[in-house]
Amino acid sequence: MARAMKDSGIEWIGEIPEGWGTNTAFQIFTQVKNKNEGLKEQNLLSLSYGKIKRKSIETVGGLLPENFDGYNIIEADDIVLRLTDLQNDQKSLRVGISPERGIVTSAYLTLRNRSTSLPEYLYYYLHAFDISKGFYGMGAGVRQGLNWDGLKWLKILTPPVPEQEKIVSFLDAECARIDAVIEQTRASIEEYKKLKQSVITQAVTKGIRPGRKMKDSGVEWIGVVPEEWAIIRLQHIAAAIESGTSVNAGQAAASVGELGVLKTSCVSRFVFLPEENKSVNKDEENRVSCPVRKNTIIVSRMNTPELVGACGYVSQDYDNLFLPDRLWQVHFKPNTNVKYIYYWLRSACVRNYYSSLAVGTSSSMQNISQDQFYHACCPFPAAEEQKEIVAFLDEKCNSIDFLIDMKSKFLAELESYKKSLIFEYVTGKKEVPK
Repeated sequence: MARAMKDSGIEWIGEIPEGWGTNTAFQIFTQVKNKNEGLKEQNLLSLSYGKIKRKSIETVGGLLPENFDGYNIIEADDIVLRLTDLQNDQKSLRVGISPERGIVTSAYLTLRNRSTSLPEYLYYYLHAFDISKGFYGMGAGVRQGLNWDGLKWLKILTPPVPEQEKIVSFLDAECARIDAVIEQTRASIEEYKKLKQSVITQAVTKGIRPGRKMKDSGVEWIGVVPEEWAIIRLQHIAAAIESGTSVNAGQAAASVGELGVLKTSCVSRFVFLPEENKSVNKDEENRVSCPVRKNTIIVSRMNTPELVGACGYVSQDYDNLFLPDRLWQVHFKPNTNVKYIYYWLRSACVRNYYSSLAVGTSSSMQNISQDQFYHACCPFPAAEEQKEIVAFLDEKCNSIDFLIDMKSKFLAELESYKKSLIFEYVTGKKEVPK
């Protein structure tokens, strides 16, 4: 028989079971402020993807240990929230529960349970509020940061403790089961991506015709290639490299009738994604340059070490899309099979080569120069074989992409199911099976 329900008075929750109470965060928690003076504690913890994890205190940017004096000492079962930059980052998981004593940055808000409620239930409740995007409506200021004063009046559900115990036990088991499938699915996606990279690299360095003689390419990072293939530098087939202008733009993509400037993420998956753009502010429209043109390759000249040189093939003109200064548009000489060059630039050989050359003042943001880009060698079969390789790779990559897409949809369904499961049980919409 369905249990009796009542209005919770909390908009994002709705009805809750009779017998469940509500309190404010101020009645449930106390804020933890315990500075790590004298480096009393050196077990460095960090909030990552909703989990509190250990981090080596020796490798944090080469900082000296005394720089951790201002960190906060926390205990097991303390709840840690990262409530900064709510305006720009609406994807992060912002709540974690600490498994042990340690120190965290004082930029985090740390709460300690002072009620009879279970800390694990309180964590699941705040996690449910987080994945419902509740924190984003509470922030204030330019960066929409949120502190204890802004959080203390948040309503917290308080089921009877025995029911909290059942909810926690049930969710621990179910979430562990779902997480295991999620990790398996993610691992499978990564394997398909590696397979795709391997297929591309094999085809553009060894060809797809069996039983042929090979020769040393003369380039260490390429290795052997088919005997009849030439080795050329990109400078001999590239006609021009152009880059755009950085302009002020909004966060949303350009709609019909608007101009858009590409984001570096438009090639971060090694395909060209025109939807990865930002609408240009009206007063900046006269500053845009370098419209996106077909049969070119867009290259990221500045990115993280693993993505510097990332590229995408453009198959059509986009009159309303323009490049920023961080992206290049590479044009090629007539009769060049640009799609073949694109596949070559996606290969592991070139990826490793450009990454090895990249430099920058920041370890997380590296650059390559036009000269370095031009200087890269390319195995160059006859035109007919280039067509064969492109057709082969189009088919193979499409097949692998289909499998990756199916896995990705399944992954999204699992993550959505997990979120709904947590919400339904911590708010009493569903009762733990007996």
